[in-house]
Amino acid sequence: MNLALNQFELPIRISQDRPVTDEELIRLSAENQPMRFERDANGEVIVMSPTWTEGGGRESEVGTELAIWARTDGRGKYYGSNTGFKLPDSSVRAADAAWVSWNRWNALTAEQRAGFARLCPDFVVEVRSETDRLRPLQEKMEMWIANGAEVAWLIDPIEKAVTIYRPGDEPEHLAHPTSVQGTGPIAGFELVMARIWD
Repeated sequence: MNLALNQFELPIRISQDRPVTDEELIRLSAENQPMRFERDANGEVIVMSPTWTEGGGRESEVGTELAIWARTDGRGKYYGSNTGFKLPDSSVRAADAAWVSWNRWNALTAEQRAGFARLCPDFVVEVRSETDRLRPLQEKMEMWIANGAEVAWLIDPIEKAVTIYRPGDEPEHLAHPTSVQGTGPIAGFELVMARIWD
């Protein structure tokens, strides 16, 4: 189904009388590139625009740093912004960058790995772009934690701030940090913020 999305302010939510299946979500994405599609826990489709160039560069920088660290560290695997995960609440969501421990990945059956893998990443990062409103991003961070992420970082280049989310804790807000240190499953990961801000 091809959608005339250029007339709406994005992101938008599309409700139907039944939840969109995984296969329909993939087909929507394929037929409406370069738009990005996710499905929330209520079955609504979330339609997002592609990231503007500067924001995409920041996302790529974060992903590169996490991928290099993951390969060197060896305890888990990095996933990029086009990777969808089927979460415990039945939503299909993608983070700008994600990391899953090998222990959790290897515990999945072949069926659980097929299509959108049925697990929540241990660690996720969302990078606010020029077109993102802050409140929906904060809600998405809370959704990641509610579904099992152990650590989630919201990087806001507009305010030059990082907010760290963890289960059972209030979000930790860092204003103008020079670097952010990983904790819990990503202990040892450090993101130097000059690479992101500049």
